[in-house]
Amino acid sequence: MINKRIAVIGIPGKWSTEVLANHLEQRTGYRCVIDMADVVLELETGELLYRDTLLNALDGVIIKKISETYSPAADDRLRMLKTLEGDGVRCFSSPSQVGRLINRLEGTAALASGGVPLPATRVTESTDAALEAIQAFGKAILKPLYSTKARGMVVLKAADGVKANTQILNKFKAKHGLFYLQKFVNLGGQDLGMVFLGGKYLCTYARVGDDKSWNTTIHSGGKYRTFDASPELIELGLKAQSCFDLSFTTVDIALTDEGPVVFEVSAFGGFSGAQKGCGIDAAEKLCDYVLSQLEAETVETAEAGE
Repeated sequence: MINKRIAVIGIPGKWSTEVLANHLEQRTGYRCVIDMADVVLELETGELLYRDTLLNALDGVIIKKISETYSPAADDRLRMLKTLEGDGVRCFSSPSQVGRLINRLEGTAALASGGVPLPATRVTESTDAALEAIQAFGKAILKPLYSTKARGMVVLKAADGVKANTQILNKFKAKHGLFYLQKFVNLGGQDLGMVFLGGKYLCTYARVGDDKSWNTTIHSGGKYRTFDASPELIELGLKAQSCFDLSFTTVDIALTDEGPVVFEVSAFGGFSGAQKGCGIDAAEKLCDYVLSQLEAETVETAEAGE
């Protein structure tokens, strides 16, 4: 047993959260799953409390899931967790880095600044400018800034006409306020999830669509398949994830007629794709990585005190 107290920030009862907690318990004898909805931050002391657990006294936390869905409220939860880092509690990944990916615009802007190929993208509050983008693209995907698994995304076609698209845009703007439009790219029935652990390549799986939806997400009926990524494709994934400093992540890549493009880098990464598509227990590997990092820090601290 390794004498470390590491908690999992996640959704109690969800498979990915519980399997990670299981691995930690097997290795350390300690189990703690934290639901951020029940966490209390005492600003005058900087203490973060979850029921009878003082998070500031832990050796580390793994942020597996900050909430069921992405929203500005998820940003607030991450700000609460930043107090732990100030007290020397290691967070995997850092709340500051995760926060850069909760908002779609911030995440893809970082990728664009890093020279990572993306689908053509327009961001605006102007309905007229959005209509012009749809006309230029021919076919576009309208995306909320806060969403996962293609939830809330709308496909717009220039051929449907200005009136029909204006109605959709106005309805969307009333709810979301900002238009984030990407040129629709042909996925060829699949897209890829490239998995990285500690900045190093782990594996790649494909999400194959069921021909009933424009997207290939598992949420929309897609299935995981094994995929043998080329060195050039792996290099692209490495470049994309290096725009951030994450303990564990998945890079979403599409192979288009114009070459590969990156859709996004995941704030948390998924275990299911690695397991079902590649036969790899990513939760176990993340547990090993976290424990090795904490053990290395313990050794460094001991040597510095000699």
